[in-house]
Amino acid sequence: MNSVVRSTWPLLLGILLLMVGNGMQGTLLGIRGGIEGIPTLQMSFVMSTYYGGFLLGSLVVPGMIGTVGHIRVFAALGSLISAVLVLYAVAPNWIAWSVLRFIIGFSFCGVYITGESWLNAGTSNEKRGQALSAYMMVQMMGVVSAQFLLNLGDPRDFLLFVIPSVLVSLSFTPILLSAQPVPAFETNKRMSFGRLYRASPLGCIGVFLIGGVFSALFGMSSVWGAEVGMSVRQISTFVAAIYIGGLAVQYPIGWLSDRYDRRKLIMGLSVIGALAIVVVVTLDLNIWGMTIIAAIIGGVANPIYALLLAYTNDYLDQSDMASASAGLLFINGVGSIIGPMVTGWLMAGIGPDGFWVYMGVLLALLAAYGGWRMTRRRSLSAQEQGGYTLINPTATSLAVGAALDEAQSSAGADEENPQAN
Repeated sequence: MNSVVRSTWPLLLGILLLMVGNGMQGTLLGIRGGIEGIPTLQMSFVMSTYYGGFLLGSLVVPGMIGTVGHIRVFAALGSLISAVLVLYAVAPNWIAWSVLRFIIGFSFCGVYITGESWLNAGTSNEKRGQALSAYMMVQMMGVVSAQFLLNLGDPRDFLLFVIPSVLVSLSFTPILLSAQPVPAFETNKRMSFGRLYRASPLGCIGVFLIGGVFSALFGMSSVWGAEVGMSVRQISTFVAAIYIGGLAVQYPIGWLSDRYDRRKLIMGLSVIGALAIVVVVTLDLNIWGMTIIAAIIGGVANPIYALLLAYTNDYLDQSDMASASAGLLFINGVGSIIGPMVTGWLMAGIGPDGFWVYMGVLLALLAAYGGWRMTRRRSLSAQEQGGYTLINPTATSLAVGAALDEAQSSAGADEENPQAN
């Protein structure tokens, strides 16, 4: 791992700064929206547009890279991100924010795709799994760090919008000045949804549902915090706990995933998440109780996503990895767009508890569907399953495809060397 970090540190540093900027802007908008008096339903639309832009970027940016190249796309989209982060403070209304957040979602998707292609090209096949793990860890660390930077200023002022803009601008310096060559880039076609569903019904339905959970959790958590009267410090702690929970359980869940039926783990985590939400809705918890629940829900949403990808991977040929990952990301993206809007509608109708009710219903549906699928398809043995790999719901199809390919390659290597198990 040390050699991987040494060889890819410019990219990892750049991604860390990018994620700090991205993590700040999402939470900050929810807080500032409450200060500006923007209704919850309108803020939910603002939050959804990020995922709409991200989904469009996943479809359009590969073609842009093929036309004008990595460096131009990277620099152009990076400039857009930096400008948008400042413009948020200039035009504090929901219509302008919706347009700007759509642009920033599109742009972040583009810089992720470009950065991930550099990461793939800059590491050997033997080190790619370690490089991907380091990349995902850095992403999570960046978002967690971002939450505590929110306490450096007043969200009513300009400073908190300038800080992420500066960090994003700085993030491109180590990446663009590194000695890594510009990689070759191929656009992958998406596998048909019918073929993907036949390969893994649970994978398709699951990533749609968990996309809704993830986007509601990360898109609307600061909106919910502002609505229930949390301070900036409390909101930043609450949001950070979501990511810390997701980071803490990834490796234990990965260990279990390679030894037990993944559907049981998906069901178990979904039930734990749903029960935690029942506790939130029925009990009057203080801020520390809410923070613990946030960590539990974050510890559920992140590994379920990786488990669903690993489970789908078990029923795919290695040659289908790239096209399948594009299809799964599209399904997840549609669920992510819907999540904040439905959450905002519920919050407007039944109050702040609507934030939790939506996620609880989706997790319960996922547990029920996973249980039903267990009656329709036999369980795979641990030897028949592919490997599990750390992957975040914010990853693009390029990273997902590379992670799935690495998982299958690692599983194949273990079969050839059974004494390593």
